[in-house]
Amino acid sequence: MPRQRRTLVSAPLAFAIAASLCAAPALAQEADKDSRATNLDRVTVTGSLIPQTQIENQTPVLTISAEAIQARGFSSVAEVLQQSSLTTGGLQGGQTSASFTQGAEAAGMFGLNPGYTKYLINGRPMLSYPALYNGSDAFNNISGIPIDIVERIEVLPGGQSSLYGSDAIAGVVNIILKERMDGGTLNVRGGTYSDGGGNSFRFSAANGFNSADDRFRALVNVQYEKTNPIWGYQRELTRQNNTRGYTRQLPSNDFLVFDADTNDFLMMDPTNCASVAGQFGGTTRLGQRTAGQSCGSPFGAGYRTIKNGKESSQFYSALTYDVNDNVQLFADALYSYESVTYNTGAGYNFWGTDISMGPFFDQSSGRYLGLQRVFSPEDIGGAGYREIMNTDRSRSYQLTLGARGSFGGSWDYEASVTRGEYKLNERGYARWNDPINAWFADNVLGPVLGQTDDGYNIYNPNWSAFYSKLPAGAFQSFTGFTNSHSRTWQTQTRAQITNSSLFALPGGDAGFAAVVEGGSEGWNYTPDERLTDGTVFGTTAVAGNGHRSNYAVTSELRLPLHDMLTVTASGRYDAFKIAGHTVDKPTYSIGIEFRPFESLLFRGKYGTAFRAPSLPDAFQGRSGYYANSAKDYYRCGQLGFAPSNTVDCRYGSVSVFGTQSGNPDLKPITADVWNAGLVWAPMSNLSVSLDYYNWKIKNEVNTLSSDQLLLAEYYCRNGLTNTAGATCAEVAEWITRDASGALEEIYTPKLNVARQNLQAVTASFKYVQDIGRFGSLQFASNYTNMLKRELQPQIGDPFLDLLGDPYAMWTYDSFAKVRADGSVGWALDKWTTTLYFNYIGRTPNYLANLGRGYDYVDPTSGYKAGKWGSYTTYNLSVNYRAMDNLTFSLMVNNLFNKVPDNQQHSFAGNIDAPYNDNLYNAYGRAIYVQAQYDFGRK
Repeated sequence: MPRQRRTLVSAPLAFAIAASLCAAPALAQEADKDSRATNLDRVTVTGSLIPQTQIENQTPVLTISAEAIQARGFSSVAEVLQQSSLTTGGLQGGQTSASFTQGAEAAGMFGLNPGYTKYLINGRPMLSYPALYNGSDAFNNISGIPIDIVERIEVLPGGQSSLYGSDAIAGVVNIILKERMDGGTLNVRGGTYSDGGGNSFRFSAANGFNSADDRFRALVNVQYEKTNPIWGYQRELTRQNNTRGYTRQLPSNDFLVFDADTNDFLMMDPTNCASVAGQFGGTTRLGQRTAGQSCGSPFGAGYRTIKNGKESSQFYSALTYDVNDNVQLFADALYSYESVTYNTGAGYNFWGTDISMGPFFDQSSGRYLGLQRVFSPEDIGGAGYREIMNTDRSRSYQLTLGARGSFGGSWDYEASVTRGEYKLNERGYARWNDPINAWFADNVLGPVLGQTDDGYNIYNPNWSAFYSKLPAGAFQSFTGFTNSHSRTWQTQTRAQITNSSLFALPGGDAGFAAVVEGGSEGWNYTPDERLTDGTVFGTTAVAGNGHRSNYAVTSELRLPLHDMLTVTASGRYDAFKIAGHTVDKPTYSIGIEFRPFESLLFRGKYGTAFRAPSLPDAFQGRSGYYANSAKDYYRCGQLGFAPSNTVDCRYGSVSVFGTQSGNPDLKPITADVWNAGLVWAPMSNLSVSLDYYNWKIKNEVNTLSSDQLLLAEYYCRNGLTNTAGATCAEVAEWITRDASGALEEIYTPKLNVARQNLQAVTASFKYVQDIGRFGSLQFASNYTNMLKRELQPQIGDPFLDLLGDPYAMWTYDSFAKVRADGSVGWALDKWTTTLYFNYIGRTPNYLANLGRGYDYVDPTSGYKAGKWGSYTTYNLSVNYRAMDNLTFSLMVNNLFNKVPDNQQHSFAGNIDAPYNDNLYNAYGRAIYVQAQYDFGRK
């Protein structure tokens, strides 16, 4: 649509940043152009609703272009964000065995929960993934976005709720897909890992269609990708239990008999494991521990996937039609299908008496015993563990229809409605509770010979049947698959007006923007009923469903008070209707830009941020657990014991059944956030930035511990001050006692009881250098340092130092204090080469967690607690433009095949992944080749 665009004579600061955003492939094409550009188009950045001529303003924005994504070897949007220097936290996903959302990809910022980051596609909120992160929280799966059609990714750190509403506490990520293309592009890419597994193929095609008068424009993109999984046995680090730990290597307890009273291991096989030596490829042997002997294999560790297999397809289209010079209609649609396969491995594939049967009395030994039996590939038969793969299949779409244009000479407007839906089917391997118990009762335990005085069954087990391979068909008789279904949906209507020249001020034109939006969203998680009624052995699930509606009003005002000083203020009011009541929150921010020179910008911003109660937090169903060794403070008090001294109280250690669930009465999580920094561009090809961030987060969602709830009851019943975060009426409702006063059940719903304080510093460096006939060089780097992170899990608890206390750091988040990344690009004629690095600073080792401090020394090996060294990987890409419309690329990720094997010594010899798999992986070197063919270009 013909639109008047305002331009500005470039200052060193603006042009330095614009030039340094160019990626290495672009440099080769632009090397012959005059680097002394004279003007810049007015741009819209994620950090403001008002188009500006300044690329940097009061809010730092990290922009990752499509060219940079390709040059750095990233294969997905998830990989781009997970390797960002801002992602200091550990993440659950396909590399983590048996995570709650193993089929999804998550990312976050500054170690905060992924749900604290607002994710947008083309400026519109992404749909929440139907399954729950860590089993309890809403988040966005960022794996279903076609990487080849991404134009750029803008990352906006810090609290941004005054512009973007709920969830924008850690920051905002805006994934901007291409809207227009002249001609078309075909991309074919294949890849493999040098150590095996993970073979991949990707095909994408995109084409632009324009009418003769250029009033109608369309872009259509399709992408297909298939990736094989990586199995643990394909990597030296994960194919067997730890070989270099602080204990000697120990086989798994695949055939285990233990004394239920003393936990001593007993060897009941007269052949000392020779009868099962063929299990796990002939690697099962006698294992000796302090507790006794068992039969097992150290190689069972390798029978799990450490990287998911995936087959996916995406379709994307963007359409625009210029009705006239002042009205443009637009539409875009994104559809994604994914099928993700994975296996949680031998550690989650067993039968044991302690899951559902409890101990039994062995007539021959006169002991109370328990059994554990792990299933091998030979037990499964056929293709072994490949026969019992879990599969998560998802389908999602997001459709937007709208209009934009101008009126009144200086006003712009945009109005749109977006509808999206996400459906997930989880097909999970399961062991059926009654059949598996019946099989082992019939074939191993034998008939019940009576009961002991205390009610335990008496058996005379057939030990030769226990210590043997399962007969053909037995495994299939007590295993199968469950199917769980879940769904999220969202509808949003949005209208915005903008005036970049509202009135004149000494420093330039004032800008104004206002937004009105409203909508609704829903969530439904329906697990296979066999997971909730006890049919499945050793696995449960939690159902939940609910919806909420919302509306919001936002405004932003930009005031250039002087050539050197600009002030920007924004405010927003959000209201959510949840379970019949309204949860509302106003937020605001004020930002300052001070430019004493053309080349220097000082910036700062203070604001408030919030997160409304998520649908899972409000509507997650009840799940059960047992609180062992609970202290019944009320009954102890009746006997004269104070809460601080219940050691000798008969009720000082009791077992009680508990339930927990979501809570529709939750308040919003709130935060005060501010940042301050500077950007310096002494030359037109150089810029440096430094920014400081500070968060104070309150009302975080957690559940009361059973101890806190029972202590609150003591205070309430005795008329004392209760500080547990629940009222005395709630405490009375949530604790159930029988007629005698004995505890029957406790209920601990989610509550607003936690707080966090964070401080961080980020820095960036960008430099572009023309080296004449030798081409041009580009340097870029980003750095994040967490200065402070402390957590108060419950009201009244002391704050935990998540930087200084290694136990707290491992318990609440496996994250790095320092992260950095950067690249060096070289362009010469038809060649471009980029070397990218990703740096993870020192992190506490597992012995520091085990010993709850850095002064711990393992008494047997002498290995010390401490920190693992820094960890740096490199990616190398080479691009060759064989013809104007044909480019070949070679990309080698993790160039030096680095794996976290330096972490092994701080794990025991029975660990199957002797490294922090929330932060590191064992994939090793990946090699990709790609061909891109452009056609129909003018």
